[in-house]
Amino acid sequence: MKLKNLLFICLLGMLNVVIAQTPADYLSADFHKDRREVLRSKMPKNSVAVVFANPIRNRANDVDYVFHQDPNFYYLTGYREPNAVLVLFSDNQTDGKGNTYNEVLYVQKNDPRAEMWNGKRLGINGTKKELGFKIAKNAEEFISDKIDFKKFDQVFVEKFKDDYRNSDRNKGEVYDLVSEFKNKSGYSPSSFLSKEKKYVYELIKSTPIENSANVAQVIGKAVTYYPNLRKDKLLMGYKNATNDKLKKEFQQKAALKLEAKSNIDLQFLQTRLAEMREVKTSEELKLLTKAIRISAVGQIEVMKAMKPHMSETEIQGIHEFVYKKYGAEYEGYPSIVGAGNNGCILHYIENNKTKVNDELVLMDLGAEYRGYTADVTRTIPANGKFSPEQKAIYNIVLKAQDAGIAVSKAGNQFWQPGQEAKKVINQGLLDLGIIKSLDEKHMYFPHGTSHHIGLDVHDPGTYGKFQKDMVITVEPGIYIPEGSNCDKKWWGIAVRIEDDILITDGAPVNLSNEAPRTVEAIEKMMAKKSVLDDFVLPNLD
Repeated sequence: MKLKNLLFICLLGMLNVVIAQTPADYLSADFHKDRREVLRSKMPKNSVAVVFANPIRNRANDVDYVFHQDPNFYYLTGYREPNAVLVLFSDNQTDGKGNTYNEVLYVQKNDPRAEMWNGKRLGINGTKKELGFKIAKNAEEFISDKIDFKKFDQVFVEKFKDDYRNSDRNKGEVYDLVSEFKNKSGYSPSSFLSKEKKYVYELIKSTPIENSANVAQVIGKAVTYYPNLRKDKLLMGYKNATNDKLKKEFQQKAALKLEAKSNIDLQFLQTRLAEMREVKTSEELKLLTKAIRISAVGQIEVMKAMKPHMSETEIQGIHEFVYKKYGAEYEGYPSIVGAGNNGCILHYIENNKTKVNDELVLMDLGAEYRGYTADVTRTIPANGKFSPEQKAIYNIVLKAQDAGIAVSKAGNQFWQPGQEAKKVINQGLLDLGIIKSLDEKHMYFPHGTSHHIGLDVHDPGTYGKFQKDMVITVEPGIYIPEGSNCDKKWWGIAVRIEDDILITDGAPVNLSNEAPRTVEAIEKMMAKKSVLDDFVLPNLD
């Protein structure tokens, strides 16, 4: 064998090793292309959609938060870097050379110095090769390109969060891209009338000046319920006007506002992408199922490792270690580990109790794997055995969850699992004497049972009827905080059981059923030896 050929084979082998060391199971470029085509098919003629990447957000001083892509932007592009914008046209456009195109992805430019500090960028060539875009440009070109957004009948964009930071590092940051879009499109927040504002404007326009005092009273009540209306100079000007001439001027301004038309639509993308994202493709289900199974294994390992001397933070750490062991990039949301009364705080994330003792520990956590996040909750006794009171509450919640899962079927309404769970919980609380009647108002079960999961832990959706290949949560709970109006023996007991359910044409599938759910199965799992039992660190005190 010639030396040249041998060298080539060696280099090829080294390249394969390097490739194998990075994740290869992200969504495919074809998936993202298909999603763009589906969205394009929903767009009317002569329209354009503009979707921005997330910006880099500052944590403190010169330290930024770990970057996380905007889910809608990722869904449509697969691009995982900041400072980018997708422009998607309903119809083919023609450039100065006669070439046609219907989409452009503007991305961070390659910058050797920046990449030395913060990692490799795809750049234009990488975007074309890996993400399959025919036209990719540097982000700064979005500013110089002469896109006439005013020529389109409709311009679709999501509502701006306006928390973009201008670091002045370059001219291709999201701050610059959004500013340029607003400038080119004539976007103005004042041109969008909320339902409440539109109602009052209509009232100002149609009410004779002699009855203006009544309108002023309505405005006074409106700003009490909707404080943001206080910022509207027209409304407050009319309310505080001291003479009829001024009131007529504001009346004319209100009429002009109502007649003003903008081609910018803030609702289309939100609605259409919710319709698309609520039903998962087979490619999405593969990643989402893995995220869920990782989270279930995390619950199992904590069940085996749990000891009364542990802190909430240590328990959180075991969960998150399992996630990282499987290659999950992030937690899908801030981890909730609440022992005893802390479990009664629905979104408790301090996790700073130093000993869980013999209390119930509510653990609501989910791994994010390749963008898709699970949402799995288990509640277990720190000492490995449920007390009679803990067991009684737990079994009510479990029965309620089973009832909710049973109606999680294609064709049923989204609210049905919650309705069924509530019936079971109210009857159970009544049987235990915690409430006095089935129609008693109480806060022991203050939330619904279900939401979509996917690229967001609370994934967007229409929340109408269940459809095949939706994935939802079913998560009833009972929370009895200290000081509740019931026997003290129930105080400080908090139980939530949450599983991730795949909607099918037949029976629902519990994707997180791997993690024990019954009292008997949990106690049996907690009696097993953990690989962490012998993991002891030195005392630093």
